[in-house]
Amino acid sequence: MKQLKKRRLLLFFCTIALILFGVWFSTSNVYKFAKGYFLYKTHAPSSQVNETAAQKPLNNKPPSNKSTKKELYPVRPKTGEEIGELYIPKLKARLPIFHGTNEDELEKGVGHFAGSVLPGENDNSVLSGHRDTVFRKLGQVGKGDLLIVRTSAGEFTYKVSKVRIVDEDDRTVIVPKPRATLTVSTCYPFDYIGAAPERYILVAYLASKKLS
Repeated sequence: MKQLKKRRLLLFFCTIALILFGVWFSTSNVYKFAKGYFLYKTHAPSSQVNETAAQKPLNNKPPSNKSTKKELYPVRPKTGEEIGELYIPKLKARLPIFHGTNEDELEKGVGHFAGSVLPGENDNSVLSGHRDTVFRKLGQVGKGDLLIVRTSAGEFTYKVSKVRIVDEDDRTVIVPKPRATLTVSTCYPFDYIGAAPERYILVAYLASKKLS
């Protein structure tokens, strides 16, 4: 009987202890929750503003994908079409340029090799002409002289960097170049009678340009 009373008494105290612990735990967590919620409400907006501001670009401008590069020749010329003028200050000569290097084009002026880029574009633009017509005085032009090409795209000034004498079948004249280049070719020697066996080559690099 006494043992039963002791057990009931012990169970009573345990129950009381559990109830008190539960009350303490509940009030403590409610306090922490209330404190945390209060801090969130008073500080969260400021933190969010700072985070949002940090994520914004400094210039406040969205990135642009538009290309500013302008194509010099939106429409490519057709064979036989006059595309511009070659001005050689050393000779005070103004020569028309035609697209193509067939005899029809070379009879009218300077021919532009259709397999090369157009004047002003990056790479190698190749011009050819007869030594007994448009280029009969080309031998007077050498290193340091200027070659000016005017087209619908603008005015392009090239400075002669080197003079070459090559065989008539030398294909290095039309090879690609890593920069804007103007290669001018004519038959050589200038006073040769008949079909000349060599070519007089002027290699000029773009020095300046004025776009239309």
